[in-house]
Amino acid sequence: MLTKRDLLRTAALGAAALPLLPARAALAQHTAQRPGFFRARDIAEAGYIYGLPLVMNYGVMYEYIIDKNSGQYKAPFNSIYNEARVFTWQDTSVISPNSDTPYSLCWLDLRAEPMVVSVPEVDPKRYYSVQLCDGNTFIYGYIGSRATGNGAGDYLVVGPHWTGATPPGISRVFRCGTQFGLAIFRTQLFDAADLDNVKKVQAGYKVQSLSAYLKAPAPSSPGPVDFPQFSKDRAKTDFFEYLDFALTFAPPLPEELWIREQLARIGIGPGRTFNFRDLSLEDKAEVLLGLVEGKRKVDEAVASIGKDINGWRVGSSFGDAAFYHGDWLLRAAAAQAGIYGNAAEEAMYPMAHVDGTGAALDASRKNYTVTFAADQLPPVNAFWSVTMYDGKTQLLIRNPIDRYLINSPMLPGLKRNADGSLTLHIRKDAPGGDANANWLPAPDGTFSLIMRLYWPKTTPPSILPPGAGSWSPPGIVAA
Repeated sequence: MLTKRDLLRTAALGAAALPLLPARAALAQHTAQRPGFFRARDIAEAGYIYGLPLVMNYGVMYEYIIDKNSGQYKAPFNSIYNEARVFTWQDTSVISPNSDTPYSLCWLDLRAEPMVVSVPEVDPKRYYSVQLCDGNTFIYGYIGSRATGNGAGDYLVVGPHWTGATPPGISRVFRCGTQFGLAIFRTQLFDAADLDNVKKVQAGYKVQSLSAYLKAPAPSSPGPVDFPQFSKDRAKTDFFEYLDFALTFAPPLPEELWIREQLARIGIGPGRTFNFRDLSLEDKAEVLLGLVEGKRKVDEAVASIGKDINGWRVGSSFGDAAFYHGDWLLRAAAAQAGIYGNAAEEAMYPMAHVDGTGAALDASRKNYTVTFAADQLPPVNAFWSVTMYDGKTQLLIRNPIDRYLINSPMLPGLKRNADGSLTLHIRKDAPGGDANANWLPAPDGTFSLIMRLYWPKTTPPSILPPGAGSWSPPGIVAA
């Protein structure tokens, strides 16, 4: 866990650091009044680590909800968007996207009043879940097969300051930690012929305001929001301007007060207008060095998430505020590795960048196989998959057969070995013959794999607890 000492290396930071000022004001100040070089850099570094998930979340929200010309636009706030397909190489807003389940998405604006999320009765054989994420990327609740069952129900989602009574008919109340949040609906697709059945389930999902649910007058609107234009390139220099905006809608938790106080010393926080362009050259250098160091630490943390088991990183890096308990580095690494991932009890995500010997995965140089013993398929209550990602972008890869993963619903069409084991062939070119059925196309270069275990079993064999379970993913073998 990253401690305050790790984030802010200067022990006297709180007493000595002063706000960074725009260049024109800084000229009127004595140099000694500016934060010490290392101190200001440390605040910027800590701010990057703390703020990365909030800024990433805002970037996705902007492309999905705000910018109708983004190419990724889905729907306005408080409206469900049903994606009656799975993600492909053309989906680029979310890192390490899941291509197993058609998604339904709804960004919630909870400023005026709570929202009611309603789900239909779903066939017990079909897994579905509604993951509730706030702007911090904390998972504050689940609806679905594991958490609430497959029966129909109405669930109330309230904002951080709501104090009303729970109305009749509501099965459960979920409190979002920020004023904007995201509901992610995942509906299991068995095969291509099953898509119409998934559409029927998606048609039963509903989101409405509490006043509409109660057939009561709606409260007054909180007014429009001036959402800052977002681009990934601009975020490299305007990172803290985006963080300013995101924090406006994110009341601090007790464990966040100290980092919020330090960020305020360099002009970052809710309602502030940090402007990188107005800083002096010295101040720009401090901020940029802090951002670079923060990014380096996050990159390192991503590579070390979980425990190394047969070349796979097995661990748990997603959860609620209590799960992170102020470990901002883990939260940042989780967001960078695959924002909006599930908590361990809902899904586990073994990730591999290397083969079983520790060598980097590179399909331009080698072919690979993964073999599950006959009685050692991933132990799940729902389903499992192995998905291919580009080694540089962590996005799905365009390939000649439009196959981005191999999962358990595909088992009837896969070829078993004579002993009943199952071998996946991971390579850039088709292996030929019967092996083609088990081919997972790789790029002509580096790649990574993510194994997804939805609703993992809790009794042996199990991948739980994370990194110490009785079941382990088999190593990737270079051929």
